[in-house]
Amino acid sequence: MSDILLGIRGLTKAYPGVVANDDVSFAIRKGEIHALLGENGAGKSTLVKMIYGLVTPDKGTMELDGKPYTPGKPSEARQSGVAMVFQHFSLFDALDVAENVALGMENPPPMRDLAKRIREVSELYGLPLDPFRTVGTLSAGERQRVEIIRCLLQNPRLLIMDEPTSVLTPQEVDILFETLEKLKAEGTSILYISHKLEEIRALCDHATILRLGKKVGESTPAESTARELAEMMVGSSFASPVARSTEKGAVRLEAKALSLPAPGAFGTPLREVTFAVQAGEVLGIGGVAGNGQDELLAALSGERTSAAGTVMLNGSDVSRLGPTARRDAGLLSAPEERLGHAAAPDMSLIENGVLTAAKRRALVQNGFISWPKAKSFAETVIERFDVRTPGPGTAARALSGGNLQKYVVGREILQDPDVLIVNQPTWGVDAAAAAAIRQALLDLAGKGAAIVVISQDLDELMEISDRFCALNEGRLSPARPVAALDMEQIGLMMGGAHDMEVAHVDV
Repeated sequence: MSDILLGIRGLTKAYPGVVANDDVSFAIRKGEIHALLGENGAGKSTLVKMIYGLVTPDKGTMELDGKPYTPGKPSEARQSGVAMVFQHFSLFDALDVAENVALGMENPPPMRDLAKRIREVSELYGLPLDPFRTVGTLSAGERQRVEIIRCLLQNPRLLIMDEPTSVLTPQEVDILFETLEKLKAEGTSILYISHKLEEIRALCDHATILRLGKKVGESTPAESTARELAEMMVGSSFASPVARSTEKGAVRLEAKALSLPAPGAFGTPLREVTFAVQAGEVLGIGGVAGNGQDELLAALSGERTSAAGTVMLNGSDVSRLGPTARRDAGLLSAPEERLGHAAAPDMSLIENGVLTAAKRRALVQNGFISWPKAKSFAETVIERFDVRTPGPGTAARALSGGNLQKYVVGREILQDPDVLIVNQPTWGVDAAAAAAIRQALLDLAGKGAAIVVISQDLDELMEISDRFCALNEGRLSPARPVAALDMEQIGLMMGGAHDMEVAHVDV
């Protein structure tokens, strides 16, 4: 018998103006963890959507365990033994774990039996879950467990995982890897998509690399360096971010005892958040998802005005100003949620540029939009940040997640703010693009801006930040110089050990 579980031959899928996948062929073996690598827009998402039955290929064939495999919809893929954990969770906050799992099943058993099965499977794979916990009270890591357990209850032969560690702490990543190794030992195959190349090297047996919709190579990740893998993905070498040597200037942004109630039943209140950022400085704020990151950005950007405390911008109190007034004063932001928050999905890139840059780039004159200037601005962002798109008239929702991220961050950076607050600046972005975004942030700081980077990517924060603090349950730890920290200390800070004395821990 063949040891190939899924064989893909000549898969092709085209959309107007772009060929997403062009004659792609590769195989996934039984009991193998197989990485699918590629820069943003390389065609990874379209490929896995065809495997999972969300998209029908224009040409090509698939075989599952030697038999023709043509899923017309996800339910058919699941019946064939193919399951997928998406990058964006599809859970209802107001329902409990068991109810959410039941919603993803064709014929769910009685709730009591399902709850028992959830406990058994979650404990068997080292991902303990209480089936009666309300999902809205779970951390991001626990929510991912719900998605994984929902898949494992189907006894999949192939498990597809899209950016599974983007919301996990280092400790949770270790637990996830143990689970995946256990599944592999039981014969389950895993198709693993991630931009974190050191994870790929540590976990995956084999890798298929896509570029511009085509398969361009294969690799044994453990035998390549992360840089070699990245350069195979982009087809060229790229430079690591380098900070300019810049004297730190006056304090540009200061928050004093900033407090804010939770925005809803499942939000996180801010509790006396205090920090200051100088001109030329990058302050990194780390934390597990759901600890107040979105709320902090909203309070600093002016989307929500704080119930207590003050926000000072260049020495002036802007606490009661809304987001437009704060932007006009030089405080810009790029939120984590790209579609719907950072960008209007059905508006073009030109129109989305006008939304935030109207005044700072003089795109509106006498109450009328200057469309030539707006188009030129959008084209500049596209060119400077290598946004892969047919043109500036393309709707935001038509871009891949990573390309939209590049546009959103670039749009703010090119407005030359005094202060830039960005949440998850390189989330879902490939290694070369991430390096370019980080370099752009460092260059902006080098010109005298104050930068606040909120991120769950600790490697990113260690690479570009001057100081680091951790957000835990809406409380912010005192900032520490990055040079004086290691991963163990950072883990303690993220866990709430805000009063830890660095001097008492061996570095």
